[in-house]
Amino acid sequence: MSDFQDFLAPAKVNVFLHITGQRVDGYHTLQSAFQLLDFYDTVSLKPTSNHQIKRITQIDTIPEHEDLCVRAAQALQQAANCKQGVEIKLQKRIPMGGGLGGGSSDAATVLLALNQLWGVHFSRDALMKIGLSLGADVPFFIYGQSAWVEGIGEILTPLTLPTPYYVVLTPPIHVSTAKIFTHSGLTKDTKPLRIADFSNGANSNLFRNDLEKVVCEEFTAVASTLEWLNQYGQARMSGSGASVFVTVDSLAKAKSIFAEKPVEIQGFIAKGLSQHPLYELA
Repeated sequence: MSDFQDFLAPAKVNVFLHITGQRVDGYHTLQSAFQLLDFYDTVSLKPTSNHQIKRITQIDTIPEHEDLCVRAAQALQQAANCKQGVEIKLQKRIPMGGGLGGGSSDAATVLLALNQLWGVHFSRDALMKIGLSLGADVPFFIYGQSAWVEGIGEILTPLTLPTPYYVVLTPPIHVSTAKIFTHSGLTKDTKPLRIADFSNGANSNLFRNDLEKVVCEEFTAVASTLEWLNQYGQARMSGSGASVFVTVDSLAKAKSIFAEKPVEIQGFIAKGLSQHPLYELA
């Protein structure tokens, strides 16, 4: 069989995130706008003929059977009744637990790439259904373009967004998504808005991240990083944190902000993407 082939898995940001309700099964309903970034994990795949799915990379914090890449390969193998296997390597760059979708993106890249490598040729919709069984953000990465997001994250409408430069900073803490969504201080009744409201720049004050207030109360490091970034524009938290970002219109401006960042804060500069690099694989 062939050697390993490399496939990119981009980060994403929530341009805004509103919690509009909670279903009887406990899942929260939301509205958000997602944009892909040109900052990537790399998933390396080597198809095999022995039906085994094996992770080669050692990740101490994630057991192999819980790894979304492994689970994505297993789910596709089962759905397609495929007799082939795969060896998986993963090079992480997207911060884990940052609200930037790294794990979901890795899983989506495995589905998109193996769809081709195994000769499965499922449609994009079929891959998105498999993706939803792995996590609410996975379908977006398979969808592969900027989107207006509703439901629990599975209802996607194409959205044309500008592609500015992002300065993304991640304070050295881990925010538990489950803890934030079950926090007593979280409001879950933001009035649903329309894409037309979002597209009208005059309404920018209507859009925010509903999780930000609770996270900032619980984690002072997120609050102080947001406060620091706010001097350069309207800073926001992505997802449930801990990563925060600000948009600027030039790479030079992004670099000058990044050069001033507090030394204990990790981060990166990225440009917004309008399409996933693997979009053509589905």
